[in-house]
Amino acid sequence: MTTNSNRIEKFKLADGRILAKKYEIIDLLGAGWEGEVYLIRELATGIERTAKLFFPHRNLKDNSTRFYAKKLHKLRHCPIVIQYSTQETITFRNNPVTVLISEYVEGELLRDFITRQPGKRLTAFQALHLLHAIAQGMECIHTMKEYHGDLHSENIIVQRFGLSFDLKLVDMFYAGSPKKQNIHNDTVDMIHIFYEALGGAKYYSKQLPEIKQICNGLKRSLILKKFRSAGQLRQYIETMQWSI
Repeated sequence: MTTNSNRIEKFKLADGRILAKKYEIIDLLGAGWEGEVYLIRELATGIERTAKLFFPHRNLKDNSTRFYAKKLHKLRHCPIVIQYSTQETITFRNNPVTVLISEYVEGELLRDFITRQPGKRLTAFQALHLLHAIAQGMECIHTMKEYHGDLHSENIIVQRFGLSFDLKLVDMFYAGSPKKQNIHNDTVDMIHIFYEALGGAKYYSKQLPEIKQICNGLKRSLILKKFRSAGQLRQYIETMQWSI
C-alpha cells in the first residue's frame, strides 16, 4: 500500500525509457487526475501505441484499470472508442504501477482544433456537424447502457474533418456502475461542447433560434427535457426544422 510519504504524483518518464521490456517511451501525451498517458513504440513490431500509467493511490486494488479494460472491451465495436490492447505492470520507485496499453490514435485535440479556427470558434454549420458526430458516436455507447463520464474538448480527438468529423474519445471516467444519470450527464456535456465550439457566451446572443433551441441556455433541466440520450440528440439534429 502506498503511503503519503512515497505517494506518486508524477512519473515524468524520459523519452527512450523501456517499459516492461516491451515498449519504448516516445513522448508524454498528457496527464490527469488518474495518471499519465505516453506515446510508446512496441519493440517487437515497431507499432506505436499509447500507455496509460495509473497513480497507485488512484487505482486501489486495480479497480480503475479493471474498469477501463472491461469497459473498452465491451465497447470495442463502437467506432468512437479507442481499442484496448493489454495490461502490464512495471515498478516505479519500488511501487507496482499498472499500465494499460491501447491503440495510438493520430489526430488533434478538439480544443486545439477549435482554437486554430478563425475567431477561435466554429461556424454554426461546422458546430452542428461536430455535435452530430459526437452524438452519433456516443449513441453506440448509450445504447449499450454505458457512459463516458467526462466529455469535454480535451477528451476528444479530431482525426479528420470535412463535411463531417471523424472522432475518437480519450479516457473515460470511473463513476461506478452505469446509471441513467451518467447518460444524462454525457448528454448535457455534449451540449456544453457545442456551446463552447460556437464561441461561448460572447457569441450566444447572435446565434440562430435553431441553435439556441439546442443549447437551451445550458439549463440542465431544459436540455434533459428535450434530449435524454445521445440517440435523441442525434435524431433531433437530423430532423430539426429551420425557419430560413
